[in-house]
Amino acid sequence: MSNSNAREGVPKARRYTLGKRAEKQELTRRRIVEAAVDLHTSVGPARTTIAQIAERAGVQRHTFYAHFPSDRSLMVACSALALERDPLPDVDDWAEHPAGLERLRRGLEDLYAWYARNEQLTSAVLRDAEVHDLTREIVQLRMGPTFDRAAATLGNGLGESPRALLAVALNFACWRVLSGSFDVGEAAALMARAVVAA
Repeated sequence: MSNSNAREGVPKARRYTLGKRAEKQELTRRRIVEAAVDLHTSVGPARTTIAQIAERAGVQRHTFYAHFPSDRSLMVACSALALERDPLPDVDDWAEHPAGLERLRRGLEDLYAWYARNEQLTSAVLRDAEVHDLTREIVQLRMGPTFDRAAATLGNGLGESPRALLAVALNFACWRVLSGSFDVGEAAALMARAVVAA
């Protein structure tokens, strides 16, 4: 018996079966999470039900609960998948640009581009975060640190009034209003100039 077999204490055929089972379970888990993210995008996390997720994923309720025994465990997995598909901008990249107008424009452009790519999901999640405690917790967990660092990095060297306007510029609702009239680059440049001038 090889060292690995002795260490595991499981015959090779049994290990193969366990591997196949684990792979199948992971695929099922992934289907559940993808179904939930799709529903969070269309109806929002607060309105998504376990029955809807199970139906869309093609699993029974007991299978769903075997993978996700709590709402929080599901929301953590969903937010991880959404950010795996399209991570938030890397704030450290912005620090390579001189503080002030250039850094502001670059940072806002990256953020607005992310908003544009993720508009429907972000809109549904942020809407529900206003009234749904768990959604609010997950938004703070996943997005809070990045937005805190964004405000600090882009606000470096700015006074009180420019920092207040920067908080508006970083807001999804601000981008959404601007997106009706400007493309991503134009909106970022406009708000960067406004912040510096404030």
